[in-house]
Amino acid sequence: MQELITYIAKSFVDSPDDVQVTVTEEDDTILVDLAVAKDDLGKVIGKQGRTARAMRSLLSAAAGKEGKKSRLNILE
Repeated sequence: MQELITYIAKSFVDSPDDVQVTVTEEDDTILVDLAVAKDDLGKVIGKQGRTARAMRSLLSAAAGKEGKKSRLNILE
């Protein structure tokens, strides 16, 4: 999960070295926190949240294979 979100986020941003992904698990839920540089925040979210929604969909599909739920938090 961490590698998936890291790869996607680094593809969008201008400062890939500032991308930080933290994964924690609570019960049957995988929590993924994504932090990027302030200048890249809009690129990760996308117009009307489309990019963030797409990343959440991919994360949900990957977590579903393991029988778990997922949540992606984009941190400022």
